[in-house]
Amino acid sequence: MKITKITVKPVSVELKEPFRISLGLITHSVSAVVAIETDEGLTGYGEGSPGILVTGETLEGVAACIALFEKRLIGRDPLNIEEIHHILDRVSPHAPSAKAAIDIACYDLLGKKAGLPVYKLLGGGDNHLVTDITVSIDEPAAMAAKAKKHAGAGFDVIKTKVGLGFAEDLERVRAIRDAVGPGIKIRLDANQSWSPKEALRCIEYLSEYDIELIEQPVAYHDIEGLAYVTKHSRLPVMSDESAFDSRDVLRLIKVRAVDMVNIKLMKCGGIYEALKINSICEAAGIECMLGCMIEESNIGISAAASLGVARRNITRADLDAVFSLRELPIPGGADFSRAKLITLSEAAGFGFMP
Repeated sequence: MKITKITVKPVSVELKEPFRISLGLITHSVSAVVAIETDEGLTGYGEGSPGILVTGETLEGVAACIALFEKRLIGRDPLNIEEIHHILDRVSPHAPSAKAAIDIACYDLLGKKAGLPVYKLLGGGDNHLVTDITVSIDEPAAMAAKAKKHAGAGFDVIKTKVGLGFAEDLERVRAIRDAVGPGIKIRLDANQSWSPKEALRCIEYLSEYDIELIEQPVAYHDIEGLAYVTKHSRLPVMSDESAFDSRDVLRLIKVRAVDMVNIKLMKCGGIYEALKINSICEAAGIECMLGCMIEESNIGISAAASLGVARRNITRADLDAVFSLRELPIPGGADFSRAKLITLSEAAGFGFMP
């Protein structure tokens, strides 16, 4: 099989409502939807969703980078994913979302060629997994109302954004816990908001509300500070922005900087690199969560969920971006109609039907 053409379609989809984190406000899902055509008549689909607040990429930049990739990938075998990534790294070492778009499309082609869903190719047995759902930063009463609505719809894990003030965060988390009751898990994500000492102070008070874990409490580059928080925290600490790829994760593990790692395909460059990250973590006894950018659609989420069901060390999922979208860029892929349960397609590849 040979690649004959790669097309990119920039897509911008308005969110149902603005989504605020400590790093900024997000109003649209933006994505470079990729189609890789082959000489065998098969087409694979992927997306690169540039979360500028995290990866620093823009939609225009991702589309331009994919155009550069195309020049080097024409005539190559998309099923030789090792070689594909070697080429991508030579063209652009730091373009994770653009790489993820190509990677996802290649895995889609691999599944179509084999006549199997990707989750089975990756070793998965069950075709479904459970995700949490995230409440963005707002007034405490509004956040509590959203959390209660999600719990009523069937979600049993609420991820709550924090990081815009200690007193305010305390009130937000208190309101959410009061609203959902004791049977719902709460995860916190500070998105790099705190200094190490601030983080420990906040965790000391917030842990009173039966918190499962705290994600990325300090700046992504402050590995020493992250290790300090992890060593002294009452809660398990998960890295996100500090862990882009397998090299970052190995560095974190060497200094025992985290208890868990959040893998995102758009952050690491796709399934190929995500598998490396999970293997390193599993060898070190560190569990992983599969996360997503709020900018992602059913394309990226279907790919991530396919990986999630195939690895036991991936014990958590934060794959809720689709629930925020007013529409999907292409039909098909995983089914998101049953609240917290993501059900993967049994069609070959990821099951996209453009």
